[in-house]
Formats: sequence, structure tokens, C-alpha cells
Amino acid sequence: MPRPFATPRLALPLLVAGSIAAGSCAAIPGVGGGGPSQQIDTVVVMAYNIRHGEGTDGEIDLRRIARVIEAHGPDFVTLQEVDRGTDRVDGDDQARTLGSLTGLHHAFGRFMDYDDGEYGMAVLSRWPIVSVTNERLPDGDEPRTALKVRVRSPDSDQEIVIAGVHFYRTDEERLAQADRLIETLIDETRPVILAGDFNSTPDDAVIDRFAGEWDILSKGRDRLTFPSTDPREEIDYVMVRPARRFYALEHRVIDEPLASDHRPLIAELIVRP
Repeated sequence: MPRPFATPRLALPLLVAGSIAAGSCAAIPGVGGGGPSQQIDTVVVMAYNIRHGEGTDGEIDLRRIARVIEAHGPDFVTLQEVDRGTDRVDGDDQARTLGSLTGLHHAFGRFMDYDDGEYGMAVLSRWPIVSVTNERLPDGDEPRTALKVRVRSPDSDQEIVIAGVHFYRTDEERLAQADRLIETLIDETRPVILAGDFNSTPDDAVIDRFAGEWDILSKGRDRLTFPSTDPREEIDYVMVRPARRFYALEHRVIDEPLASDHRPLIAELIVRP
């Protein structure tokens, strides 16, 4: 069974941050080195396409999704395929419900009207949310947005941007959506964590678009995320920018075959000042 991440992670002194990784400051490039003591933040990020809470058994069960989230203690979660007020989920505001179940702040980003409600994605955050932008991306077979949430560390006051995506559907549509998202973030001076369902494998042109300026975190050998019961494709990712502001302590796929048709990702990151 995967090891749950520990909960307390915020505002570690820069001079001792190396103790997180192998007990040595030298183990973390750019951290330590005898300079003045500063605070850094160590955060856990999850990306999870929840298919409106419908598991591979056909049951819609948000409490099951919440248990998956809580078991790994993330500070931020980007959620794809989230409903608000639709008939198929009995009018539930799923972002609000998951926020309540996990004790996290929530933000919802609408893609489109659907089934007498709304369909889109969400971000959950342990840190206070400063602002929310639901950035319209070029339409494809379905409308798409990028949900950008600016958050502030309650201890260090450092701000970062969490961006959730769910690109769709053809190569051409996904490339246009990727180009527009990159354009909207080009002047962002804060550290950015981009996570979600890219619907693109590592050799697709969409992933190549990000490879130049983004650090695409490696998941290791067990990297396939879809379908959850018999994974054959790697289409979900966590990326960061600029790379010099981040150090990845761990990044992996969670072996969860029941709660959704995607396996969730979890990453533990140091965010440098």
C-alpha cells in the first residue's frame, strides 16, 4: 500500500531544509550553503480526474474520493471532471462537498452547462486562496478552461499559483489549448504548479510544447494513469515553472483502481523563495 505523506510540511528554515532529503543540505540543489536563514515551503500536490465521483463499479461516491485524498494529505488538489448541480449527481456541488469532506478550501471552474447544471473542474487548497481565474481556452469538441488559483502560505507568506487543466479532445484542439495556457502564464513571476489530465502521452506534441520551459516531473517506472483498473496510458502530469524554484522530493502514481477511471498522482515539492 502506498505510504501516506506526513501532514506538517510548511515553512521549514532554509538552512535545515536538507534534512528532508537524505539528511543533508547538499542533497537539495540551491538550498542551504551558509546563506542567511529563510523560510521555504514543502507542499504535497495531487492531480485527480474523478469522473464526477463515478467509480469503476458504476457507483457515484464522493466520500470514497475524499478518503483517497485524505489518505495522502495533500496541500493542493487539482480535480478534473467535476459537476455542480447536475442531475446525474442529484444537484450536488461537488467541489464544495469535497472541500467540506477534506477540510480544504475549494474553487470551481466551469467549462459549460450540462445536465441542468455545470461541468468543469476544481482546485482544493489547504492554504488560503487569494484569487481565482477561470481562463478560457480555445474550444474543441467541448469548451475548456484552465483554473488558476493563487494561494499564500500561512507561514512564509510566499504565494504560488496552482493551475488545473483538462485538455480535450483532438491533437489540434489540445495543442491550441496548450499554447493559450502557456501564453497566459508567460509573465507570471510566482512559482506555478500545473497539474491535471492532459489527454496526451509523453511523445505527443502537446507535452513537447511544455518541455522547453516547464519541468515535467518524472513518475518513475510505474507511470501509467489510465484506465485505473488496467493502466495502459500516461496522460496525467504534474509540471512546475520555473524549475529553479522547485525541488521534487517524490512524485508517483497512486494505485487506486476503484474510486475513478484515472489513477491519481501525488508529488511532494520544496518551493524555494
